[in-house]
Amino acid sequence: MRLRIIAATVVATLAAALSACSSTPQTSAVSSAPADVPSGTTPDAYPATVTTKFGDVTVEDKPTRIVALGWGDAETALALGSQPVGASDWLGFGGEGVGPWAKGLYSTAPEIIGTLEPSYEKIAALKPDLILDTKSSGDQARYDRLKSIAPTIGVPEGGDSYLTTQEQQVTMIAAALGESEKGTALLKEIEDAFAAAASAHSGWAGKTMTAATKTADGWGAYIEGSERVAFMQRLGFVQNPKIAAMQTNATGFSVSISPENLDEIDADVIVAFPIFIETDQLTGDAAWTAVPAVAEGRAVVIDGDLASAYSLGSTLATKYAIENLVPKLKAAIK
Repeated sequence: MRLRIIAATVVATLAAALSACSSTPQTSAVSSAPADVPSGTTPDAYPATVTTKFGDVTVEDKPTRIVALGWGDAETALALGSQPVGASDWLGFGGEGVGPWAKGLYSTAPEIIGTLEPSYEKIAALKPDLILDTKSSGDQARYDRLKSIAPTIGVPEGGDSYLTTQEQQVTMIAAALGESEKGTALLKEIEDAFAAAASAHSGWAGKTMTAATKTADGWGAYIEGSERVAFMQRLGFVQNPKIAAMQTNATGFSVSISPENLDEIDADVIVAFPIFIETDQLTGDAAWTAVPAVAEGRAVVIDGDLASAYSLGSTLATKYAIENLVPKLKAAIK
């Protein structure tokens, strides 16, 4: 398996448990002031204002030198028709720092910037007129450093610790780039893709699911509010009630599970993937093979590009995940 270099505070250990606030973020507000729009075009008016955790951010003119630092921010900008000059490669794709679903969207590869500790000097050297950090830690010091370089779209209210939703990310970035109409279309495309898959597999409605993972430190399961659970819910599944019951004690958007209690992840279907370990270290674990859903063939183990797409949550990655995970789920659910 091609291991991904994933941000430590997001998925490095189950002890940190993707350290995050488990509350569901609220949708961010965006607005724009009237301005002349060139004939034959339909971009948003400028200046545009985007509401974030750190207050309203005004983008005076359409940005042309964008640095995209947040989880999935670069792919979101690309999907909206803009090419960042700098970007963070959270999943260690290499090259342009994006997944195969975004191949060919850059005409010039971006300067790759660090993730948890980006080089502010490197960012400044790119002379950005907009910085995107919409899905990030939500750290005040990080935001302050970035906004000293250029106007920065940080996390929305409630979006700390990478809890920004896909809808929030697309809506905020689309507003800043003057492409709100295109952003709405992208979200509608994803909504329609989920609806079509759910309709084609109506028997999935109400079935329980668990999104699980294993690292070198142990096992964990994702809780309500995480994108991996939301993905399955949009297909009609419901969260495993045993995992849901653990949510009140969660310090992030996943919970740790000891090997002796791994049966807690049992559900109508399980989607699991390894982090920082080889896939066979997950599939060969005796505790895993003893889980009823696993023993009965109702578990789907993903890795490589599919695991990355399932985790990343950009619209481009989500389309890839729907196309490639749904057939696996169909095969597992008899």
